[in-house]
Amino acid sequence: MASLEDLPYLELRDRAFHLAEQRHDIGFFVGLFTHTSAMRAMADEGGSLGEISGSIIETIRAAREAFGSDSVGDLEPLFRARFASYLREHEA
Repeated sequence: MASLEDLPYLELRDRAFHLAEQRHDIGFFVGLFTHTSAMRAMADEGGSLGEISGSIIETIRAAREAFGSDSVGDLEPLFRARFASYLREHEA
């Protein structure tokens, strides 16, 4: 049986995002953003995660764009592992 990490990146991402959306788990998405260069740059300029606002739907849309296969680059293994871990922890 293939492991979750063997799934195509976008399929793995979509499964994890769908599960997090069903669980209303905004923390999952915020946690992903903490690993992006944009979030690190914001933190360097005095921003904080507490300033993220908007609905979970807006957050998911932003995450789909930010974590597309073309935009994650060298961080893909990190996100792939996080998505698989999230699914293992929370899938029924």
